[in-house]
Amino acid sequence: MRRGTGVLIAIVAVALGLYLLRPLIERRLFAEMQPRTIEARGSLAEFERLTIDIFERAAPSVVQVAGRAGAKPLADPDSGATQGGTGFVWDRAGHIVTNNHVVQGASDILVRFASGEVVRAKLVGGSANYDLAVLRAVNVRDLPPPLPVGSSADLKVGQAAFAIGNPFGLDQSLTTGVISALSRRLPTSGGREVANVIQTDAAINPGNSGGPLLDSAGRLIGVNTAIYSPSGAYAGIGFAIPVDVVNRVVPQLIQNGRVPIAGIGIQAGDDMMSSRNGIEGVAIVRVAPGLPAERAGLRGVNPQTGELGDVIVGANGKSVRRLTELTGLLEQAGIGNTIQLEIVRGGRRITIPVLVADIGLNR
Repeated sequence: MRRGTGVLIAIVAVALGLYLLRPLIERRLFAEMQPRTIEARGSLAEFERLTIDIFERAAPSVVQVAGRAGAKPLADPDSGATQGGTGFVWDRAGHIVTNNHVVQGASDILVRFASGEVVRAKLVGGSANYDLAVLRAVNVRDLPPPLPVGSSADLKVGQAAFAIGNPFGLDQSLTTGVISALSRRLPTSGGREVANVIQTDAAINPGNSGGPLLDSAGRLIGVNTAIYSPSGAYAGIGFAIPVDVVNRVVPQLIQNGRVPIAGIGIQAGDDMMSSRNGIEGVAIVRVAPGLPAERAGLRGVNPQTGELGDVIVGANGKSVRRLTELTGLLEQAGIGNTIQLEIVRGGRRITIPVLVADIGLNR
């Protein structure tokens, strides 16, 4: 009996010892004292190869833009610049496209390329109405190639989108996503709206402004310009100016330093105001003296009686419900051409031909 008890105690003691020594034994027997063998990864997935290829081809042509208002010199894009954003190479003459708000009011502008080269840039022209600006980099040693240009006319919701930029000053950052929506409207500081704006869920943050939005072929399809976010940071909704607008506006900025503003010389009522008053169309509040609308006999609100003036409900055979639709049709008609405006006056519909003019020259 005693012998059996002794054996049991011995077994328990050995088991307890093994339990207590287990960590030491495992370290001795299983610990890797040398660098582990690297496992072969295999081929990258197709979507990974595509993303890498897009970035490697496009990133050298994406630049960091920094500007400072006033006379204080700017030594480097990271030196506490008051303004900053992204841009990209447009042509082999050294023109850089960015957002107008990135460089607006800046007297000193620097551009840093992916290679690390930093050069000064001159403002060629800007448009607050489209939030686009063109710079020209000075004395660049090795100018990267321009980004290939695509089209925004045939974009589809759900197709891939790739944004390259400098969020929060972190240069050469790539984010990916899809086109979330099309035909958005984006108000600009020039008092107009850009139509057919692209919405994407590719992460866009402060500092991405002016950077390219690319499709899966690596072509430019938009210029990232704004985010919708209560906090000011990425919240899943970003906006880009469509490339078809960019491709029309940028050459005009390069050639003339400005973009003609197609108009007729009216002050229109706010869309929300029109909706509240049950007005379907663009209500004319005031007609500017000496411009085509006045010469054509269009009428604004009567300042003495407050009587409603003319309401534009159509242009060149197309219905007009919002100011954005009217400005788009004026641009399509073109400066120097006549547009047929259908208006409601005193309950009657009449058509009045009005000349489309460059109203920017009268501001």
